[in-house]
Amino acid sequence: MHSVRDADLIDKTVIVWTDLDVPLENGQVVEKARLLSSSKTIKFLLEQKAKVILLGHLGRPEGRDPNFSLKPVVASLSQLVGKPIELLSEVQKPTSDLACLENIRFWPEEEAREENFAKQVALLGECYVNDCFATSHHAGATMLFLPKFLPPFIGIALEEEVHELASVMRNPKRPLVAILAGAKLETKLPAITNMSKIADKVLVAGKLMFEFKEKISNVIVASDDVDGADIGPVSIQSFQDEIAKAATVVWNGTMGKYEDERYLNGTKAIAQAVVASGCYSVVGGGDTAAALSKIGLLSKIAYVSMGGGAMLDFLAGKKLAGLEAIGYYD
Repeated sequence: MHSVRDADLIDKTVIVWTDLDVPLENGQVVEKARLLSSSKTIKFLLEQKAKVILLGHLGRPEGRDPNFSLKPVVASLSQLVGKPIELLSEVQKPTSDLACLENIRFWPEEEAREENFAKQVALLGECYVNDCFATSHHAGATMLFLPKFLPPFIGIALEEEVHELASVMRNPKRPLVAILAGAKLETKLPAITNMSKIADKVLVAGKLMFEFKEKISNVIVASDDVDGADIGPVSIQSFQDEIAKAATVVWNGTMGKYEDERYLNGTKAIAQAVVASGCYSVVGGGDTAAALSKIGLLSKIAYVSMGGGAMLDFLAGKKLAGLEAIGYYD
């Protein structure tokens, strides 16, 4: 696996799979964290005098749905990189040095993982960069097969993601406390099981507290609740006690229905405990980041992962297809 930082890409046309899946309201981008992260590699490549063609998706469109067009995303991203971005509605050579193919999921061949579609896209460039951690666990045709047709590199944002999460799993400052919460046990269970072998303590909350039945010595499941929608005071105290001892905390999933002020208290108390502990903190998942932003503590977190499901798969010890394609596990 080669880093884009070490590549000779001067005057090359580089295809970059980047993270453009951001929340929109009334046709405007309302949260730019992913775009800020994506802009690092784009700016670096432009400084190298490379020509850049971006790939990315927005939501889960059924066909070419204009509600999922990347037009507002590209407009916001262009402000961050300080350069206009040409939006390509078809797989075609751009007329500018910085362009973006429309929502890659507008092409059914992408989700169908058709290799020939990736081959068609590959004709546009000379090198390929994966810079999107969030989609690397559900890689489509381009993420899977572009490395077969073009020299592959890892982007700056993706490199930071895997470095942070790999460090948590391989060589964390201890005690390491993992907080895994949320609503879907099937998506969290593999991460809980794997992290119980790595972390000193695993704290389980959210709806998972009602569904997780396994008895594992270092896994602490929230024991009381508020209306089934938040953890209660006994659990908050128990979790705070463990977090206070932690040197590293990795956290994915909220304590309850944080959108409702009545059920924000658990997530707020845990966030405050993480910040107060002075530990090195890694947080991921859209809801978790949104809740911490709402509380006003997101900026106090050491590293915010752009991946939700991808982060969980990584913590579960699974191989991510997009990373495997660029040789991360070799």
